[in-house]
Amino acid sequence: MKAKNITFRTEALTKDYVTGATVAHALRGVTLEIPRGDMVVLLGPSGSGKSTFLNIIGGLDSPTSGEVYFNEDRLSDYTEKQLTLFRRHNVGFVFQAYNLVPSLTAFENVALVTDISLDPMPPAEALTAVGLGGRARHFPSQLSGGEQQRVAIARAIAKRPEVMLCDEPTGALDSETGIVVLKALQKVNKKFGTTTIIITHNAAIAAMADRVIHFGDGRVVDVTVNDHPASPEEISW
Repeated sequence: MKAKNITFRTEALTKDYVTGATVAHALRGVTLEIPRGDMVVLLGPSGSGKSTFLNIIGGLDSPTSGEVYFNEDRLSDYTEKQLTLFRRHNVGFVFQAYNLVPSLTAFENVALVTDISLDPMPPAEALTAVGLGGRARHFPSQLSGGEQQRVAIARAIAKRPEVMLCDEPTGALDSETGIVVLKALQKVNKKFGTTTIIITHNAAIAAMADRVIHFGDGRVVDVTVNDHPASPEEISW
């Protein structure tokens, strides 16, 4: 596969956490390629390294050793200012916690990122993209959990990121609401060509991925390519 078709490439990535005389090996030499435009699901038990990997490629953390390349740029060459701009302009983050500002409407929560973006999507367009065009003036307390998560997705896509990094985006939701959120993520992936990486403990979600990466004990155990991804409606858990 040509390098230009790769969004992220990691080489022998390690991450150690040291507490006194104790060393915890969160990542143990992870070498991976994430193709541009793929929907990728990361699976594995708690402590297997999924979130650590996501935080490192998203520029939120740095590896102990090894390299991360984004569009062939080596992140370790970036200054702190360049890393900040990388996160601001290239990466959309979605977490299990919605992290919405309670005193702001859905529209205003999305507008927070458009004010600092290079080529932002209008907040109303971002909300419409996730099926919330009619809820723009509602405050988070007036929205369901699934709606709040979709506002968080709209906020992430409003800056037109190349990458969406999602850590347990459906973890706090029931299956019906979770499917609505997955549909929003899939729509963003297909419509905008956004490379989308989702961490989940729910193995059923892997069916909708182009690529499934299984983590175990800080290593990549297996990579599966899915030629016929399912639609979210076909998923049950």
